[in-house]
Amino acid sequence: MMNRTRVPVGRSHLLFRGLLVLTVLFGGGIQVFAQNGTPPPGEEVQLPPSNVGTDIPAAYNGVLPSSIDRQLIGPVLLLRAGTMDLDALTVTLPLYRGQMRDGQNVWYILTDTTDEGNANALGLNHSPKLAYAEIGRATRLATIEEDLTLTFEQGTVDFRPERRVEPGDAPNFFPPKVAEPGSVGDAHYTPIIKIQNGGGHVYNAPVVAFGVEAGAVSFCDGNPDYSVVHDQVTKICPEQGTVTLRLSPIFTFARPAAYMTTESSDAMGAAVGSATFTPALGDIPVGSDDGAFSAVERLFQISNGPMGADNPQRQGLNSTLGEPKLPNEEALPPLNVAGGIPTITLDYSPLWDHNLGEWTQEAIDKGYRARVNEEFQILELAQEGWLTGPGGEPFGSSGIVINCPIVYRFL
Repeated sequence: MMNRTRVPVGRSHLLFRGLLVLTVLFGGGIQVFAQNGTPPPGEEVQLPPSNVGTDIPAAYNGVLPSSIDRQLIGPVLLLRAGTMDLDALTVTLPLYRGQMRDGQNVWYILTDTTDEGNANALGLNHSPKLAYAEIGRATRLATIEEDLTLTFEQGTVDFRPERRVEPGDAPNFFPPKVAEPGSVGDAHYTPIIKIQNGGGHVYNAPVVAFGVEAGAVSFCDGNPDYSVVHDQVTKICPEQGTVTLRLSPIFTFARPAAYMTTESSDAMGAAVGSATFTPALGDIPVGSDDGAFSAVERLFQISNGPMGADNPQRQGLNSTLGEPKLPNEEALPPLNVAGGIPTITLDYSPLWDHNLGEWTQEAIDKGYRARVNEEFQILELAQEGWLTGPGGEPFGSSGIVINCPIVYRFL
Protein backbone atom coordinates (compact mmCIF):
# COMPACT_ATOMS: atom_id res chain seq x y z
CA MET A 1 0.00 0.00 0.00
CA MET A 2 1.28 3.45 -0.90
CA ASN A 3 -0.42 5.36 1.90
CA ARG A 4 1.29 3.96 4.95
CA THR A 5 3.40 6.26 7.07
CA ARG A 6 6.26 4.88 9.12
CA VAL A 7 5.41 6.75 12.29
CA PRO A 8 5.32 5.15 15.74
CA VAL A 9 1.75 5.26 16.97
CA GLY A 10 0.47 7.60 19.65
CA ARG A 11 3.58 8.84 21.43
CA SER A 12 5.29 12.11 20.54
CA HIS A 13 8.51 11.10 22.30
CA LEU A 14 8.93 8.20 19.84
CA LEU A 15 8.14 10.20 16.71
CA PHE A 16 11.63 10.64 15.34
CA ARG A 17 13.32 7.42 16.51
CA GLY A 18 15.64 5.97 13.88
CA LEU A 19 18.78 6.59 11.97
CA LEU A 20 17.96 10.12 10.87
CA VAL A 21 16.22 12.06 13.61
CA LEU A 22 14.69 15.53 13.68
CA THR A 23 14.70 17.04 17.15
CA VAL A 24 12.34 19.89 17.88
CA LEU A 25 13.83 22.12 20.56
CA PHE A 26 11.86 24.40 22.84
CA GLY A 27 12.96 27.46 20.91
CA GLY A 28 11.78 25.98 17.63
CA GLY A 29 14.56 24.09 15.93
CA ILE A 30 15.16 21.11 13.71
CA GLN A 31 18.34 19.16 14.21
CA VAL A 32 19.35 16.73 11.46
CA PHE A 33 21.31 13.62 12.27
CA ALA A 34 23.31 11.34 10.07
CA GLN A 35 21.70 8.24 8.59
CA ASN A 36 24.18 6.01 10.40
CA GLY A 37 22.67 7.16 13.70
CA THR A 38 25.62 9.31 14.76
CA PRO A 39 24.54 12.80 15.76
CA PRO A 40 26.86 15.80 15.60
CA PRO A 41 28.61 16.52 18.93
CA GLY A 42 26.34 17.82 21.64
CA GLU A 43 23.06 16.88 19.91
CA GLU A 44 20.18 14.89 21.36
CA VAL A 45 19.32 11.73 19.43
CA GLN A 46 15.55 11.78 19.96
CA LEU A 47 12.74 14.02 21.10
CA PRO A 48 12.52 14.32 24.90
CA PRO A 49 9.67 12.28 26.41
CA SER A 50 6.49 14.31 26.77
CA ASN A 51 6.36 13.49 30.50
CA VAL A 52 9.55 15.44 31.35
CA GLY A 53 8.86 17.49 34.47
CA THR A 54 5.79 15.47 35.42
CA ASP A 55 5.11 12.64 37.88
CA ILE A 56 3.62 10.19 35.37
CA PRO A 57 5.15 7.63 33.01
CA ALA A 58 5.35 8.60 29.34
CA ALA A 59 2.93 5.78 28.52
CA TYR A 60 0.16 7.68 30.33
CA ASN A 61 0.16 10.45 27.72
CA GLY A 62 -2.65 10.28 25.18
CA VAL A 63 -2.62 10.06 21.41
CA LEU A 64 -1.44 12.97 19.31
CA PRO A 65 -4.29 15.36 18.47
CA SER A 66 -3.60 15.13 14.72
CA SER A 67 -4.72 11.49 14.81
CA ILE A 68 -8.22 12.88 15.39
CA ASP A 69 -8.07 16.14 13.39
CA ARG A 70 -5.38 16.97 10.80
CA GLN A 71 -5.56 20.64 11.80
CA LEU A 72 -4.31 19.90 15.33
CA ILE A 73 -0.80 19.39 16.65
CA GLY A 74 1.00 16.23 15.60
CA PRO A 75 2.40 14.47 12.55
CA VAL A 76 0.48 14.54 9.27
CA LEU A 77 1.44 12.93 5.98
CA LEU A 78 0.27 15.63 3.58
CA LEU A 79 1.31 13.97 0.31
CA ARG A 80 -0.66 10.80 1.01
CA ALA A 81 0.25 9.22 -2.32
CA GLY A 82 3.65 8.48 -0.81
CA THR A 83 5.21 6.28 1.81
CA MET A 84 7.27 8.35 4.23
CA ASP A 85 10.51 6.91 5.62
CA LEU A 86 11.37 8.97 8.68
CA ASP A 87 14.62 7.10 9.21
CA ALA A 88 16.07 8.20 5.87
CA LEU A 89 13.90 11.32 5.43
CA THR A 90 12.68 10.16 2.01
CA VAL A 91 9.33 9.62 0.34
CA THR A 92 8.43 6.86 -2.11
CA LEU A 93 5.88 7.90 -4.74
CA PRO A 94 4.19 6.34 -7.76
CA LEU A 95 6.37 6.60 -10.86
CA TYR A 96 4.42 7.47 -13.99
CA ARG A 97 5.49 6.94 -17.60
CA GLY A 98 4.28 9.32 -20.29
CA GLN A 99 5.64 10.26 -23.68
CA MET A 100 6.40 13.16 -25.97
CA ARG A 101 4.74 13.47 -29.38
CA ASP A 102 7.81 11.82 -30.92
CA GLY A 103 7.52 8.82 -28.56
CA GLN A 104 10.35 9.66 -26.10
CA ASN A 105 9.61 8.36 -22.60
CA VAL A 106 8.85 10.84 -19.84
CA TRP A 107 9.16 9.51 -16.28
CA TYR A 108 7.42 11.77 -13.79
CA ILE A 109 5.67 12.06 -10.42
CA LEU A 110 2.47 13.82 -9.34
CA THR A 111 2.44 15.98 -6.20
CA ASP A 112 -0.19 18.72 -6.42
CA THR A 113 -3.34 19.59 -8.39
CA THR A 114 -6.09 22.17 -8.70
CA ASP A 115 -8.64 19.32 -8.78
CA GLU A 116 -9.68 18.90 -5.14
CA GLY A 117 -11.61 15.70 -5.80
CA ASN A 118 -8.72 14.01 -7.55
CA ALA A 119 -6.29 15.36 -4.95
CA ASN A 120 -8.28 13.50 -2.31
CA ALA A 121 -8.62 10.38 -4.48
CA LEU A 122 -4.93 10.16 -5.42
CA GLY A 123 -3.47 11.47 -2.15
CA LEU A 124 -2.04 14.64 -3.71
CA ASN A 125 -1.84 18.15 -2.26
CA HIS A 126 -4.68 20.43 -3.28
CA SER A 127 -3.36 23.75 -4.57
CA PRO A 128 -5.95 26.06 -6.19
CA LYS A 129 -3.19 28.62 -6.82
CA LEU A 130 -1.69 26.46 -9.57
CA ALA A 131 -4.52 27.63 -11.83
CA TYR A 132 -2.80 31.01 -12.02
CA ALA A 133 0.53 29.59 -13.25
CA GLU A 134 -0.68 29.56 -16.87
CA ILE A 135 1.46 32.56 -17.78
CA GLY A 136 4.09 32.55 -20.52
CA ARG A 137 5.91 29.22 -20.61
CA ALA A 138 5.20 28.31 -16.98
CA THR A 139 2.48 25.76 -17.82
CA ARG A 140 2.61 23.22 -20.66
CA LEU A 141 -0.13 21.11 -22.19
CA ALA A 142 -0.71 17.36 -21.89
CA THR A 143 -3.31 14.96 -23.30
CA ILE A 144 -4.68 11.75 -21.80
CA GLU A 145 -4.36 8.83 -24.24
CA GLU A 146 -6.55 5.73 -24.51
CA ASP A 147 -4.09 3.77 -22.35
CA LEU A 148 -4.38 6.56 -19.70
CA THR A 149 -0.81 7.73 -20.22
CA LEU A 150 -0.07 11.41 -20.76
CA THR A 151 1.40 12.81 -23.96
CA PHE A 152 3.26 16.08 -23.48
CA GLU A 153 3.22 18.72 -26.19
CA GLN A 154 6.72 20.06 -25.49
CA GLY A 155 9.45 20.36 -22.88
CA THR A 156 12.52 18.16 -22.41
CA VAL A 157 15.02 17.65 -19.58
CA ASP A 158 18.70 16.80 -19.92
CA PHE A 159 19.98 14.82 -16.92
CA ARG A 160 23.49 14.30 -18.33
CA PRO A 161 25.23 17.33 -16.74
CA GLU A 162 27.21 16.70 -13.58
CA ARG A 163 26.18 18.81 -10.63
CA ARG A 164 29.07 20.94 -9.33
CA VAL A 165 29.03 23.32 -6.37
CA GLU A 166 32.19 24.98 -5.04
CA PRO A 167 31.71 27.14 -1.91
CA GLY A 168 32.96 30.70 -1.75
CA ASP A 169 35.84 31.70 0.50
CA ALA A 170 35.31 31.83 4.27
CA PRO A 171 33.55 33.38 6.02
CA ASN A 172 31.14 33.96 3.11
CA PHE A 173 30.70 30.49 1.66
CA PHE A 174 27.59 31.82 -0.09
CA PRO A 175 27.41 32.66 -2.93
CA PRO A 176 29.39 29.71 -4.29
CA LYS A 177 32.28 30.18 -6.71
CA VAL A 178 30.90 27.45 -8.97
CA ALA A 179 27.26 26.36 -9.23
CA GLU A 180 26.35 24.08 -12.11
CA PRO A 181 23.03 22.21 -11.94
CA GLY A 182 22.90 18.47 -12.55
CA SER A 183 19.82 18.63 -14.82
CA VAL A 184 18.57 21.29 -17.19
CA GLY A 185 15.15 21.80 -18.76
CA ASP A 186 14.84 23.31 -22.20
CA ALA A 187 13.05 26.61 -22.82
CA HIS A 188 9.64 24.88 -22.83
CA TYR A 189 10.04 22.47 -19.92
CA THR A 190 7.96 23.08 -16.81
CA PRO A 191 6.62 20.65 -14.19
CA ILE A 192 3.27 22.47 -14.26
CA ILE A 193 0.94 20.79 -16.75
CA LYS A 194 -2.62 21.46 -17.91
CA ILE A 195 -4.51 18.38 -19.09
CA GLN A 196 -6.49 19.44 -22.16
CA ASN A 197 -8.99 16.57 -22.11
CA GLY A 198 -9.10 16.22 -18.32
CA GLY A 199 -11.29 19.14 -17.35
CA GLY A 200 -8.49 21.65 -17.81
CA HIS A 201 -7.12 20.83 -14.38
CA VAL A 202 -3.53 21.73 -13.57
CA TYR A 203 -1.05 19.28 -12.03
CA ASN A 204 2.47 19.52 -10.65
CA ALA A 205 4.31 16.75 -12.50
CA PRO A 206 8.09 17.00 -11.99
CA VAL A 207 10.12 14.89 -14.43
CA VAL A 208 12.65 12.54 -12.79
CA ALA A 209 14.02 10.87 -15.96
CA PHE A 210 13.65 11.57 -19.66
CA GLY A 211 14.14 9.92 -23.04
CA VAL A 212 15.29 6.52 -21.72
CA GLU A 213 13.79 3.05 -21.52
CA ALA A 214 12.79 1.41 -18.26
CA GLY A 215 15.94 -0.69 -18.07
CA ALA A 216 18.16 2.40 -18.10
CA VAL A 217 16.52 3.81 -14.97
CA SER A 218 16.01 0.59 -13.03
CA PHE A 219 17.80 1.17 -9.71
CA CYS A 220 15.43 -0.64 -7.38
CA ASP A 221 18.12 -1.14 -4.73
CA GLY A 222 19.50 2.39 -4.86
CA ASN A 223 22.75 3.88 -6.19
CA PRO A 224 21.10 5.46 -9.24
CA ASP A 225 23.02 6.85 -12.19
CA TYR A 226 22.56 10.62 -11.92
CA SER A 227 23.36 11.09 -15.58
CA VAL A 228 19.90 9.67 -16.31
CA VAL A 229 17.81 10.54 -13.21
CA HIS A 230 17.09 13.55 -11.02
CA ASP A 231 19.70 14.32 -8.36
CA GLN A 232 17.14 13.95 -5.54
CA VAL A 233 16.32 10.34 -6.48
CA THR A 234 17.68 7.65 -4.16
CA LYS A 235 15.85 4.69 -5.74
CA ILE A 236 13.81 4.28 -8.90
CA CYS A 237 12.04 1.11 -9.97
CA PRO A 238 9.92 1.11 -13.15
CA GLU A 239 9.13 -2.58 -12.55
CA GLN A 240 7.35 -1.66 -9.33
CA GLY A 241 6.19 1.75 -10.53
CA THR A 242 7.91 3.63 -7.67
CA VAL A 243 10.56 6.26 -7.13
CA THR A 244 12.11 7.41 -3.85
CA LEU A 245 13.30 10.99 -3.37
CA ARG A 246 15.21 12.83 -0.65
CA LEU A 247 13.40 15.38 1.46
CA SER A 248 14.59 18.46 3.32
CA PRO A 249 13.44 19.80 6.70
CA ILE A 250 11.72 23.19 6.75
CA PHE A 251 9.73 25.40 9.12
CA THR A 252 6.25 26.77 8.53
CA PHE A 253 4.77 29.03 11.19
CA ALA A 254 7.21 27.56 13.73
CA ARG A 255 6.23 23.98 12.91
CA PRO A 256 8.76 21.59 11.39
CA ALA A 257 7.84 19.98 8.08
CA ALA A 258 9.52 18.20 5.16
CA TYR A 259 9.48 19.00 1.46
CA MET A 260 11.16 17.97 -1.79
CA THR A 261 13.01 20.28 -4.17
CA THR A 262 12.55 19.43 -7.84
CA GLU A 263 12.97 22.59 -9.97
CA SER A 264 14.31 26.15 -9.78
CA SER A 265 14.14 29.01 -12.27
CA ASP A 266 17.68 29.99 -11.22
CA ALA A 267 20.77 27.98 -12.22
CA MET A 268 22.65 28.63 -8.95
CA GLY A 269 19.58 27.79 -6.89
CA ALA A 270 19.10 24.59 -8.86
CA ALA A 271 22.73 23.57 -8.30
CA VAL A 272 22.70 24.26 -4.55
CA GLY A 273 19.30 22.59 -4.14
CA SER A 274 20.05 19.56 -6.38
CA ALA A 275 17.13 20.57 -8.59
CA THR A 276 16.46 20.86 -12.32
CA PHE A 277 17.23 24.28 -13.78
CA THR A 278 13.90 25.33 -15.26
CA PRO A 279 13.97 28.81 -16.85
CA ALA A 280 10.29 28.62 -17.84
CA LEU A 281 9.20 28.90 -14.20
CA GLY A 282 10.70 32.38 -14.24
CA ASP A 283 7.69 33.56 -16.27
CA ILE A 284 5.51 33.32 -13.15
CA PRO A 285 4.99 36.74 -11.53
CA VAL A 286 6.42 37.09 -8.02
CA GLY A 287 6.18 39.62 -5.22
CA SER A 288 2.46 39.32 -4.51
CA ASP A 289 2.05 35.91 -2.91
CA ASP A 290 -1.08 36.70 -0.87
CA GLY A 291 -2.74 38.77 -3.57
CA ALA A 292 -5.47 37.82 -6.02
CA PHE A 293 -4.48 35.48 -8.87
CA SER A 294 -0.99 34.80 -7.51
CA ALA A 295 0.41 31.33 -8.24
CA VAL A 296 3.12 31.46 -5.57
CA GLU A 297 3.71 31.38 -1.83
CA ARG A 298 6.81 32.81 -0.18
CA LEU A 299 9.83 30.81 0.89
CA PHE A 300 12.39 32.50 3.13
CA GLN A 301 16.06 31.57 3.06
CA ILE A 302 18.85 33.01 5.23
CA SER A 303 22.30 33.49 3.74
CA ASN A 304 24.40 34.17 6.86
CA GLY A 305 22.67 32.51 9.79
CA PRO A 306 24.48 31.06 12.83
CA MET A 307 27.16 28.48 12.02
CA GLY A 308 28.22 25.27 13.74
CA ALA A 309 27.02 21.73 13.16
CA ASP A 310 26.46 21.32 16.91
CA ASN A 311 24.83 24.73 17.31
CA PRO A 312 21.05 24.41 18.00
CA GLN A 313 20.62 27.83 16.32
CA ARG A 314 22.40 26.77 13.08
CA GLN A 315 20.74 27.95 9.86
CA GLY A 316 21.47 29.27 6.41
CA LEU A 317 23.35 28.89 3.15
CA ASN A 318 26.77 29.69 4.64
CA SER A 319 26.29 26.68 6.89
CA THR A 320 25.06 24.44 4.06
CA LEU A 321 28.00 25.29 1.82
CA GLY A 322 30.72 25.72 4.44
CA GLU A 323 30.05 23.28 7.28
CA PRO A 324 31.52 19.74 7.28
CA LYS A 325 29.18 17.29 5.57
CA LEU A 326 27.22 14.66 7.43
CA PRO A 327 28.73 11.15 7.46
CA ASN A 328 26.42 10.18 4.57
CA GLU A 329 28.06 12.91 2.44
CA GLU A 330 24.91 15.04 2.47
CA ALA A 331 25.33 18.75 3.22
CA LEU A 332 23.61 20.18 6.27
CA PRO A 333 20.21 21.56 5.20
CA PRO A 334 19.71 25.35 5.21
CA LEU A 335 16.51 25.04 7.32
CA ASN A 336 14.37 27.38 5.24
CA VAL A 337 11.05 28.89 6.30
CA ALA A 338 7.90 28.45 4.20
CA GLY A 339 4.62 30.30 4.13
CA GLY A 340 1.35 28.44 4.04
CA ILE A 341 0.98 24.68 3.76
CA PRO A 342 -2.16 22.50 3.77
CA THR A 343 -3.84 22.08 7.18
CA ILE A 344 -2.36 25.39 8.40
CA THR A 345 -3.33 28.03 5.82
CA LEU A 346 -5.51 28.33 2.73
CA ASP A 347 -2.98 29.65 0.21
CA TYR A 348 -0.54 26.77 -0.26
CA SER A 349 1.34 26.50 -3.52
CA PRO A 350 4.30 24.25 -4.35
CA LEU A 351 5.67 27.20 -6.34
CA TRP A 352 7.67 29.30 -3.94
CA ASP A 353 8.67 32.93 -4.38
CA HIS A 354 12.26 32.94 -3.08
CA ASN A 355 13.05 35.64 -0.50
CA LEU A 356 16.72 35.74 0.57
CA GLY A 357 17.46 37.39 3.91
CA GLU A 358 20.81 38.59 5.24
CA TRP A 359 21.50 39.52 8.86
CA THR A 360 22.98 43.00 9.13
CA GLN A 361 26.32 43.48 10.82
CA GLU A 362 24.63 45.57 13.51
CA ALA A 363 22.23 42.69 14.27
CA ILE A 364 25.16 40.30 14.51
CA ASP A 365 27.14 42.66 16.75
CA LYS A 366 24.17 43.09 19.08
CA GLY A 367 23.70 39.32 19.34
CA TYR A 368 20.30 39.34 17.64
CA ARG A 369 21.21 36.75 15.04
CA ALA A 370 19.50 33.43 15.77
CA ARG A 371 17.49 30.76 14.01
CA VAL A 372 14.21 32.02 12.57
CA ASN A 373 11.28 29.70 12.04
CA GLU A 374 8.16 31.68 11.21
CA GLU A 375 7.07 34.06 8.43
CA PHE A 376 5.86 36.95 10.55
CA GLN A 377 8.94 36.74 12.77
CA ILE A 378 11.05 37.22 9.63
CA LEU A 379 8.86 40.04 8.32
CA GLU A 380 9.14 41.88 11.64
CA LEU A 381 12.93 41.53 11.62
CA ALA A 382 12.97 42.86 8.05
CA GLN A 383 10.64 45.73 8.95
CA GLU A 384 12.93 46.72 11.83
CA GLY A 385 15.99 46.54 9.58
CA TRP A 386 17.78 43.61 11.21
CA LEU A 387 17.31 41.47 8.09
CA THR A 388 17.84 42.86 4.60
CA GLY A 389 18.23 41.53 1.12
CA PRO A 390 21.72 40.51 -0.12
CA GLY A 391 24.31 43.25 0.34
CA GLY A 392 21.92 45.48 2.24
CA GLU A 393 19.37 45.66 -0.57
CA PRO A 394 15.68 45.98 0.37
CA PHE A 395 14.20 42.74 1.68
CA GLY A 396 11.85 40.96 -0.72
CA SER A 397 11.58 38.62 -3.67
CA SER A 398 14.77 37.52 -5.40
CA GLY A 399 12.74 36.89 -8.56
CA ILE A 400 13.42 33.15 -8.35
CA VAL A 401 10.63 30.55 -8.41
CA ILE A 402 11.31 27.15 -6.82
CA ASN A 403 9.13 24.05 -7.11
CA CYS A 404 9.09 22.49 -3.64
CA PRO A 405 6.04 20.28 -2.98
CA ILE A 406 5.31 19.84 0.71
CA VAL A 407 5.27 16.22 1.90
CA TYR A 408 5.00 15.97 5.68
CA ARG A 409 4.14 18.05 8.74
CA PHE A 410 5.83 16.91 11.94
CA LEU A 411 3.82 18.96 14.45
